[in-house]
Amino acid sequence: MQKPFEGAISEFYNTAAPDTIKAAIAGAKKSDVLSPEFPYAKELGKDAYQTHMDLLQLELAKFHNWVRTTGRRVAIVFEGRDAAGKGGTIARLRANLPPRSTKVVALSKPTESEAGQWYFQRYILHLPTAGTVSIFDRSWYNRGVVEKVFGFCSDEQRRKFFDQVVPFEQMVHQDGVDIIKLWLSVGQAEQLRRFLDRESDPLKQWKLSSIDVKGLYKWDDYTSAIDETLSKTHHADAPWIIVRSDDKRRARIAAIQQILTRFEYMGRDDDAIGAIDAKITAGPEVWNG
Repeated sequence: MQKPFEGAISEFYNTAAPDTIKAAIAGAKKSDVLSPEFPYAKELGKDAYQTHMDLLQLELAKFHNWVRTTGRRVAIVFEGRDAAGKGGTIARLRANLPPRSTKVVALSKPTESEAGQWYFQRYILHLPTAGTVSIFDRSWYNRGVVEKVFGFCSDEQRRKFFDQVVPFEQMVHQDGVDIIKLWLSVGQAEQLRRFLDRESDPLKQWKLSSIDVKGLYKWDDYTSAIDETLSKTHHADAPWIIVRSDDKRRARIAAIQQILTRFEYMGRDDDAIGAIDAKITAGPEVWNG
């Protein structure tokens, strides 16, 4: 039986990928970081990663207890290209947190009814209530990037989105919801390497979609749409944090650090959280496509 999208990633690699990208993938060891712009040549070692992650898990438990007992409302938005590492980072973020009060929101294509609503309406239903955390695995920013790249929205709909999104987030913030926006940035070679890995692994093939395949041919279109989105939606009440994610381990640590250091929760241990690596995470000024 033919598998969905069987061979489509390999076909892109063989026929359409830039020679520099193919050379980087072909000559790399598993622990090598492929992007020349990435500040480290090797991924973080497994032992160092696990030691730090174990400490962060304890801090996340403290953070969650503080959110629950104080009635805080926290919305965490994860965005980024396909295969940027959003799902893996979210999995580590909520690995030891109660699912009833730590909800992951990953909405599918809008129904006919939802398509006729105000664009933000279906997302509002998933904002956190008192004492809970909502984690958005992609969010209302679909309109800024994916819908633009694939023509799923009109130019007028996207213009209206940019007119409304900052006031929308300001209104949500003013009502007491803390919004944390993380953009995971992955290089083209690493993205393709991850797709090739998914294509060849029966346990990961479910992660591939037609959008993933078509998106390989639209790297520059994505870059343009992301540039515009970041520049128009970075504001004081909900600033963007860029996380370089060519090394998944460093990215997961950096993302969790950004969340934990945003709040003065009871018992916060800054030594356990560790110093934030400015080479891995910063504001939109570090975005390079």
